[in-house]
Amino acid sequence: MAHVVTGGRLTPSERISRAFPLGVQTSVAGVPDVPGAVNVSVYAPGLEAVEIWFEERPGQWHPVLLERRSAGVHHGRVGGFRPGVRYGFWTHGEPLPGAPGTFQLLLDPYARGIDTVPSGDGDPLYFSVATSPDFDWGADEQPHTPWRNSIIYEAHVRGQSMLNPALPEELRGTYAGMGHPATIGYLRDLGITAVELLPVHFHIDEPHLQNLGLSNYWGYNTLGFFAPHTGYATAAARAAGPQAVQDEFKAMVKALHAAGIEVILDVVYNHTAEGGQDGPVLCWRGLGEKVYYRHNAEGLYLDTTGCGNTLDFSEPRVIQMVLDSLRHWVREYHVDGFRFDLAPTLARDAENRYDRRHPLLVALATDPAMHGIKLIAEPWDLGPDGWQTGNFPPGWADWNDHFRDTVRDFWLADQAAQAAGGTAGSLARLGGALAGSAELFARSDRSPLSSVNLVTAHDGFTMADLTAYNHKHNDANGEDNRDGSDHNRSWNHGVEGPTDDAGVQAHRAQTARNLMGTLLFSVGVPMITAGDEVGRSQRGNNNSYCQDNRISWLSWDFDDEAQRMLETTKRLLRIRREFLARQPYAFPSDSRGAFLLWFSASGEPMTEAGWHDPENRVLALLLGSEQGEHAGLVVINGQAEPVDVVLPGRDTLHASGVEIEEGQLYELLLTTADPDGRRAGARLAAGEKDRVAANSISVYRA
Repeated sequence: MAHVVTGGRLTPSERISRAFPLGVQTSVAGVPDVPGAVNVSVYAPGLEAVEIWFEERPGQWHPVLLERRSAGVHHGRVGGFRPGVRYGFWTHGEPLPGAPGTFQLLLDPYARGIDTVPSGDGDPLYFSVATSPDFDWGADEQPHTPWRNSIIYEAHVRGQSMLNPALPEELRGTYAGMGHPATIGYLRDLGITAVELLPVHFHIDEPHLQNLGLSNYWGYNTLGFFAPHTGYATAAARAAGPQAVQDEFKAMVKALHAAGIEVILDVVYNHTAEGGQDGPVLCWRGLGEKVYYRHNAEGLYLDTTGCGNTLDFSEPRVIQMVLDSLRHWVREYHVDGFRFDLAPTLARDAENRYDRRHPLLVALATDPAMHGIKLIAEPWDLGPDGWQTGNFPPGWADWNDHFRDTVRDFWLADQAAQAAGGTAGSLARLGGALAGSAELFARSDRSPLSSVNLVTAHDGFTMADLTAYNHKHNDANGEDNRDGSDHNRSWNHGVEGPTDDAGVQAHRAQTARNLMGTLLFSVGVPMITAGDEVGRSQRGNNNSYCQDNRISWLSWDFDDEAQRMLETTKRLLRIRREFLARQPYAFPSDSRGAFLLWFSASGEPMTEAGWHDPENRVLALLLGSEQGEHAGLVVINGQAEPVDVVLPGRDTLHASGVEIEEGQLYELLLTTADPDGRRAGARLAAGEKDRVAANSISVYRA
């Protein structure tokens, strides 16, 4: 066994170290700069003494004792360190199970890079890797797109470009592919302002997936909160090592920023890849699992995530780790925002209760590094009082599941019920969704711009599959179709799965356009799931987390219907963008001067009885501002027959507090029943009737 030294050949005066910042640092205030020497600090409250083992040269591993300890933080000064060095931690005095480099050292929770190497027993080994932050950012600037102008596109780095023939084959499915001009051009043409990337922190596959020959495609199994996932880099970058992976990621961000597109990361701080108490010892479990992970009174893991363990956010160092990670991605990678998986877990106190004034949330609100950074909560977890939509503090936006469920119910579940001879729900819920769930967010002193509206996400049916399947079809996942939700609020329009019936195909396509139109014409911030704009199907799989194949990847072979859906989505986004450009900057978050007016098919204001009549499936919404150049009128017909709708007249609008000029005309911009736009441009007078097709949306400029 190698002799354990202190300082790694440094003189006593050069061995001065500091407990903070944690991780491997080349420059620390109050510590003399010594070429090739670094300050190493790790929070390991479960260990009495800690060694760092590092590979100074290929195959030559050296141990150094971290001499000092303060409140669970072990730190020391180590010489002979440089970018690219692999390293890990070990309990001082514990015998090594084999030659260094052949067994699993404890990873650095703050490792900037992670290297994966095969081992003799089949399980890979993971090593922390030191990297340099140097990168030529040039004139890179974060776009800082206002919430009201934001169009979020949830995408997977690998799935987005894996099948795109416009990219060189070696770039497909990579960070470089995401930042390629062909990918960026597609996003810009569509009208996207931000990509929300599924997890790109370093992650690994769960053992049960490995046994099935599958992988964790989504990536919600983090092993490194400071390191980019190497599997999404090009083969050339992977061969060059974590530094090249890091640089490729930064180049992707730089390219997206140059096109005015923000980068939002889906982050998974609620649990780690170490799994349940019988899982592998890779990092936190070996450093101090009693502090890092939440336990119950019997000493067992208390799990609010469904993933085997839960990080304990009543512990200050856990909070610090997450804050340091977020700052790292903002400062070093220039990312623009974060979507927090199972966010209530991050704000649970020592009693496991969600707290809107949790120290982590307070810190994020007051940290200058996080000002202007978009914070998005997935506002539910599996713990007590786990559903917290509308309860996050100002400065946050929430994925709005109320919006999702309401829109699905109106266009899918209600239609299915009516087709079966049943009744539909009322319009009241739909009105609330169209208004951005204003009442839901007002209780936390937030506007409807805190509502991230979604109809689909990575988890669940795609938009096309919502219209084609009543039941999940997850057999490919290897769990006998037990996984995934059974409550999808979907409707197959009479046939399960693919069909050659032209009538069913047309009905499904129109329903998909209705779903997209409702998403994009509601108040709030819309999020489109990648591929919904072209009718992407997962063959009925509503839990494709382990399908790294064509089930999940975006196909770029667009047939006529896919092209029609794409063009419709582009027009919807263009109408939204042009409408907002003609409203005051504060619209719609500032309600002063703004109006949302509701009308029935008769052109008269909606009544209380009309809102709650299950037979009433027609609703018109006029929205705009007194200072706006135009107003917008959205007419929704959710019944199975066409209806003649009276467009709100001048006297009716005057009585509602809105003045329009004599002879004001409504211009039809789009109807989902006419995807080719044959009626677009038709002009109708205020008070005139227009025929709105069955199960469709018509949009007018007023």
